[in-house]
Amino acid sequence: MNDKKMQTILVVDDSPENVTDLSELLQPEYRVRVATTGARALQVAASRPHPDLILLDAMMPEMDGYDVFENLRATPETSKIPVIFVTATDSVESELRGLDAGAVDYITKPILPQIAMARVRNQLELKQTRDWLSDQNAYLEAEVARRMQENELIQKISVRALAHLAEIRDLETGNHILRIRAYVQHLAESLQKLPRFAGVLSDHYVELLTRSAPLHDIGRVGIPDAILRKPGPLTVEEWRIMKTHAKLGRDAIEMAERDATRNVEFLALAKEIAHWHHEQWDGNGYPDGLTGEAIPVSARIMAVATCSIR
Repeated sequence: MNDKKMQTILVVDDSPENVTDLSELLQPEYRVRVATTGARALQVAASRPHPDLILLDAMMPEMDGYDVFENLRATPETSKIPVIFVTATDSVESELRGLDAGAVDYITKPILPQIAMARVRNQLELKQTRDWLSDQNAYLEAEVARRMQENELIQKISVRALAHLAEIRDLETGNHILRIRAYVQHLAESLQKLPRFAGVLSDHYVELLTRSAPLHDIGRVGIPDAILRKPGPLTVEEWRIMKTHAKLGRDAIEMAERDATRNVEFLALAKEIAHWHHEQWDGNGYPDGLTGEAIPVSARIMAVATCSIR
């Protein structure tokens, strides 16, 4: 058998003869490490290569097998190593004590080679299965995390692309999105410190708000160039059309929500921002003339950010 694939068994017994007998029985198939005291057994178990299985004498001086077992279970790096108790005491009470403590099996002395090997093989096969399942779970968790990160990146790139589309039509500079997002994040994090906003502005909310910010003016894509890029003042009718970008943005994001197969949290905030970030505290904003705290916190923060950047 290839040494890299050879499983390791730790034999613990205070009798050198028993250690020799078990080692000779196991060595053709397994890598065998030995210890003749409980203290030494703990040292060997904690060193590499960690045993795949421990054959542990229950009755030893100073530190018996049950004490060794408790110490093994209390140490993270050895807590999952399967243990088979080996003892000359052929009593139900002794066997139950070991099994109740968490041992995987119990072998009585004198050891019958065929029975001992069968039990060792069974426990090592079970451990291999557990290790394989653990590796599979770890792989699946890593794959889920990787795909979530990939989806996050795709989401951010899509938001930036849509926001840039609106900027290009509005003759904004390329850094406008980054500045707006930075202002929104800074304002939200500052307001977090105030008791008045503590119940709303959680770290998760601020993260979603910052992600949503670039979509605040996405509705401008629906405004005609003659109005959007007009160098001079807008007429009353042109201004009426210009103000519809808030509803256009809200509607576009709402349509995206409907197309989604599951709830996308940041789109709800993006919709609030696009719809109401031109509202004013005194009610003189648009499109709905909301006043005071009737304006969502997300839209209020965006309104301050856009005013500051201008």
